Amino acid sequence: MQRRRLRLLARYRALLGPDAASTRQSLVALTVSLLASFVAGLTLGSIESTLEALPGLLVLVPAAIGMRGTIFGALGSRLSTSIHTGTFGLARRTDTVVGQNLLAAATLSITTALALAFLAKAVAVVFGLENTISIPDLVVISVLAGLVSSALVMALTVALAAASARGGWDMDNVLAPVITAAGDMVTLPAIFLSTFLVGIDLVTPVLALVLGVFSVAVLVAAVRSPQPLLKRILVESFPVVLGAAVVGLVAGLIIEKRLASFVTYPALLVLVPPFLASAGALGGILSSRLSSGLHLGVIAPAALPSGRARFHVAFTFALAIPLFVMVSAVADVGSAVANLASPGPLRLLGVALLGGSVATFFVVVVAYYGTIAATRLGLDPDTIGIPVVTSSVDLAGSFALILAIVVLGIA
Repeated sequence: MQRRRLRLLARYRALLGPDAASTRQSLVALTVSLLASFVAGLTLGSIESTLEALPGLLVLVPAAIGMRGTIFGALGSRLSTSIHTGTFGLARRTDTVVGQNLLAAATLSITTALALAFLAKAVAVVFGLENTISIPDLVVISVLAGLVSSALVMALTVALAAASARGGWDMDNVLAPVITAAGDMVTLPAIFLSTFLVGIDLVTPVLALVLGVFSVAVLVAAVRSPQPLLKRILVESFPVVLGAAVVGLVAGLIIEKRLASFVTYPALLVLVPPFLASAGALGGILSSRLSSGLHLGVIAPAALPSGRARFHVAFTFALAIPLFVMVSAVADVGSAVANLASPGPLRLLGVALLGGSVATFFVVVVAYYGTIAATRLGLDPDTIGIPVVTSSVDLAGSFALILAIVVLGIA
């Protein structure tokens, strides 16, 4: 029995790979992501009264959070590739590789925040969610929260890229977890604070109009820009980002429909951000590694994963096991400290492991074939891969989480 355990441990260590530095970087980044997402989870678990008072707001939450990971995860992946290929450099000019990437990310953030508001209302109406808040309310919440959170996450992304270039880190190992965590941590409080500006006569409609005009003006200015890389990123990104927005909104709708269960056990709400963030971070690491491998020619865009690609896939599953155990532990401790009702530590662990296993399998499939499809279509896998993963993880992760809750008889 002891020999068998030692063999299993040896296989697991081999699965983590011979590159100890990459493993450490990924585990540290995922732990940071988890702890930061825990803050977002506590925020979500503590505002259940706001979610009940503003029907439809929860539809917006996963999509708004996901947009930060989608847009800035792709930005970071492109910057990572520029580091690998030697084209990375910071300058004040906007016509540089970094400058055009930042302009593209800012444009996508502002314009998709406006689109999210209208899409959230449309999704709620189409799927029969009654008495949802108005479009001006959604515009104010979405755009203001998007502006604040995007500025902070963009600054972090650039700082992380610069530190990676100076310190010789592999940004592919730390990018997705840190950006996902930052998006979670700043977007939810920004959404909550923005709710104080909704439902005010004259103020809310006028503010919504100003924000809407500003968003459209930013888009027009970017489209008319002479910068070729900026235009290419926008053209390739908009369809993917808008598709990601719809997927994220459907994910939010799934959770909104089960709001009663989450209100009964707010600890489940605490679990949502770290669970979705962890699944998205795993997919982001895999997608970013695959994209860099494709750019460098060490991974072939084949229908079945090659040896190097299989290693990255196995590495992802190996990281998932301890990660989702930590997700359940953090949610349980956090809900106990905040005095939030919980179904119990064992059931939370069951939800995290069962749901996490389903979500990770889905993540691996989407990350691999998303990057391969982008490459075969002549598109940049850095621009396509992470957005496809993060958006689909929101939906698949929400399904997996609800499935685990139902299977275990919690609700």
